[in-house]
Amino acid sequence: MTGTPDPEERTGPSAWDAALRLLGVRARSRQEMIDRLSRKGFDEDTVDDVMGRLDKHHLLDDEEFAAEWVRSRHAHSARGRVALRQELRAKGIDPGVVETTLAELDPADERAVAAELVAKKLTPGQIDRLHRDPSTRDAVFRRLAGMLMRRGYPQSMAIEVVTDALDTATAR
Repeated sequence: MTGTPDPEERTGPSAWDAALRLLGVRARSRQEMIDRLSRKGFDEDTVDDVMGRLDKHHLLDDEEFAAEWVRSRHAHSARGRVALRQELRAKGIDPGVVETTLAELDPADERAVAAELVAKKLTPGQIDRLHRDPSTRDAVFRRLAGMLMRRGYPQSMAIEVVTDALDTATAR
C-alpha cells in the first residue's frame, strides 16, 4: 500500500479546490502551495497543473507575498529583520526577493518597534530594583537583549536599544 491515494479513487476536494481553500485562509508562497498540495496526496502532474492555473489567474506572487508577510509580521508580531529573513526562506522565497523586501524595512521603524518591546518588558518593579541595587543591571540587560534577539533583531540593535532604555530608566 502506498502513502498517496490513487487520484481516481480520491473522494475529497480536487487539487484546484484545495488550492483555493488554502488561499482563502491566507496568501501562500509558490513553494508553500506546492508543499501543501503534495502533502494532501496530489501527484506531481496534478500539482503542476494547479500551479499553472494559479499562475494564469495571478493568484500567486512571491514578491507580493514577501512584502505582505514582512509588513504583517513586523507590525503585529514585532519580528525583526533576522527572524523575517529566516521565515521567508523557510517559505521558499527566493533569497534575492527576501533581501529586496527586507531592504524596504525602515531601520528607524525596526528600532522603534524594538524599543516599544523593551519598554513593555521593563516593568516599574524592575526599574525600582535597578535603583536600589545597580548590580541587577546585567541580569536585566541580558534578559531584555535576549528577548529582542530571539525575536530576530540584530545583536547590535538589541544592545543599543536595551542600553538606551536602561540608561533612561536609571537616570530618573
